[in-house]
Amino acid sequence: MLDPRLCRSFLAVAETRSFTAAARRLGVGQPTISQHIRRLESEAGGLLFARDTHAVDLTARGQAMLGFAQTIVDTEERAARHFRGAQVRGRVRFGVSEDFALGELPEILRRLRESHPLVDVELHVELSDVLARRIAEGRLDLVLGKRRPGAPGPGRLLRREPLVWIGSAATELTPGDPVPLVQYPMPSVTRQLAVETLERAGLEWRAACLTSSLTGLRAAAAAGLGITVHARSLVPSDLVELPAELGLPDPGDVDFILLSRDASEGPVAALAEFVVARIGSASSFES
Repeated sequence: MLDPRLCRSFLAVAETRSFTAAARRLGVGQPTISQHIRRLESEAGGLLFARDTHAVDLTARGQAMLGFAQTIVDTEERAARHFRGAQVRGRVRFGVSEDFALGELPEILRRLRESHPLVDVELHVELSDVLARRIAEGRLDLVLGKRRPGAPGPGRLLRREPLVWIGSAATELTPGDPVPLVQYPMPSVTRQLAVETLERAGLEWRAACLTSSLTGLRAAAAAGLGITVHARSLVPSDLVELPAELGLPDPGDVDFILLSRDASEGPVAALAEFVVARIGSASSFES
């Protein structure tokens, strides 16, 4: 039987395509991840990843390992739940920034369902500032959202992510013309950061499209109406990171945070555990 610890590291690298991101997700050092992969490759009799300075890709042997590794990890988790004896049950009012809804959220909810089938989720997808206000008012139990880097406030910092300019592959900008922006309505963390970045650089901008949904933003940007900023790891598949040759200023970073009213036990703690495991780990909750 393959060591579940090695399998967890392998799955994290396979999902993130990065040894650094896998280490951050599992809360260990990158050398530990590298050591785990080497040990697993030794047991598997060959390379699981093809690595160079730009990419980490699964080999054919790595593709075959995916199913085995996931089965081993799932089996270990089921055994642990069985022998712990207690079944977590209840309802969680979970707020998620829309950026995560089409990317990380399905996997978080899948793992929750497999581990705690008696936990029900009331899901709210909204702008991060709206969700933060709702949890402060007691209308939500847990929020996965975004915040300006280093901004004060309660919650747990999961990770800091670079922002990038995105648009269609055919995006062209005319020097001297206002930069066309596709924007969420206020309050929107990424909208504020995009506008401030352009204004600091002395560039004019115009609101080419205003949309309240990620679906609308993707459609407008893919159609060439304008550009926007987005967390690099969450860039939609139908859009691309725009090249530096367009002359756009660096939009900086954004923080991924987890807010909770009480994540010490029960269904809220159960869901929070999967969010932290999937998105990253950092400091503990603050009051």
